[in-house]
Amino acid sequence: MTTQVEERFSEFYEKWVFQLEENLQQLLKVSKEAPNGAEQQALVSKMTAHHKDYYTAKWVAAHEDVLAFFSPIWLSSLENAHLWITGWKPSMVFRLIDSLRQSRVGGASHTDISEEQLKKIGELSMKIRLEEEKVEREMERQQVAMADRKMVELARLASRVKIGDAASGVDGLVEVALKSLLAGLERVMKAADCVRLKTLKGVLEVLSPLQCVDFLAAMSMLQIQLRKWGKKRDSVCET
Repeated sequence: MTTQVEERFSEFYEKWVFQLEENLQQLLKVSKEAPNGAEQQALVSKMTAHHKDYYTAKWVAAHEDVLAFFSPIWLSSLENAHLWITGWKPSMVFRLIDSLRQSRVGGASHTDISEEQLKKIGELSMKIRLEEEKVEREMERQQVAMADRKMVELARLASRVKIGDAASGVDGLVEVALKSLLAGLERVMKAADCVRLKTLKGVLEVLSPLQCVDFLAAMSMLQIQLRKWGKKRDSVCET
């Protein structure tokens, strides 16, 4: 049974991905045309705003039901398997940039990344990795908190209470404890999302407008294709 949050966000996400596909077509079109800095920058800004819209909607929904984002029903099994704390792993971006560079080996391109850009991207990569580790430590702390003394005592107390025998009092304690745990998960999720946004912002500041177009196109293409492959596989498994 799905919750209202899951239903609402599933509907939002379908529309968001549809718009992402339309934006991708614009990115690919602009990438092939003669350089037009103003048009490229406008499209990059449009894509940036599209991603910010996603996180704004996500944070509003997660405040109501954060657990929905740790096992999202709007994603395929394949997409879920690649999640890092409710989203894509920031360091993946740097592997993507490296893959784009390697694909151009042997042929010069107007979007080639300079040595100075590579240096800045390398420095950003190290900073982002440190922030990833910080978020991972906090996630681990939240998971370990499930077995702290108060939770163990509460579990023991709940197991001893008979149906209708002071159950309401125990339920109240459980509700308070779970509320604290969920608030912790929401903080970790937002921290991970902030690292994702910081990664995008940092990379886009280093790249030229046309390089940004190519990078965003590649990132969007991966996300869209991963979704299509995952949905196709899920439909086969269901038959």
